[in-house]
Amino acid sequence: MHHIVPAVVLALVRCLDFTWRYRETDRHHFDAARASGRPVVGAFLHGRIFLLLRFMSRPRNGRWLSMCSKSLDGDAMAKVEEALGFEVVRGSSGRDGLQAIVDMIRRVRKDPGLGSCLAVDGSRGPRGKVQGGIISLAQRTGGLIVPVTAAARPGYIFKKSWDRTLLPWPGARVDVIYGEPLEIPAKLGAAALEGWCGELEGRLEALQRRVDEICGGRHPEA
Repeated sequence: MHHIVPAVVLALVRCLDFTWRYRETDRHHFDAARASGRPVVGAFLHGRIFLLLRFMSRPRNGRWLSMCSKSLDGDAMAKVEEALGFEVVRGSSGRDGLQAIVDMIRRVRKDPGLGSCLAVDGSRGPRGKVQGGIISLAQRTGGLIVPVTAAARPGYIFKKSWDRTLLPWPGARVDVIYGEPLEIPAKLGAAALEGWCGELEGRLEALQRRVDEICGGRHPEA
């Protein structure tokens, strides 16, 4: 079963992606961060992973390092992401998270052309609440954080999931939007780190509202 589930999910993502119609807004923020020569750290919401996973794995978007939890669901997700071309480290905010961040920092330092991406609200939430790992990742690698999120019409929201996962229907339009890059200071105290978490959280909330409007109205996520 553990081998079947990733294959089914991968096939589903690829088949659906073939039918989805993507549209990008403010792509220049992402391109500018890549052109800077500094590592790019993609910041996204866990509930938007299915909208962004296949899209960001396309060759024109570069190479990516991601994190998957050490749960059974994480095992399946890691296999899917690796099949799509992502490099994956294992860990989460609730289990081995610090070591996973350290591993990501080491790999990005060795290969600055490798972009890294994290769900800012971790693997278990709270939904939309930015955790400190992504700030530390950018701080320790000298990377630029690029907020990115997406919306889709039509789509289905799994309301019983903690992150309100959104899965676009076949033929859906998927809008992807990028925010202005954030440059994190090399030295941060605890209060400053918390402040940057709040800043990124606010930017992602604003981006989500904007992309929902672009896509045709807010999803009933509550």
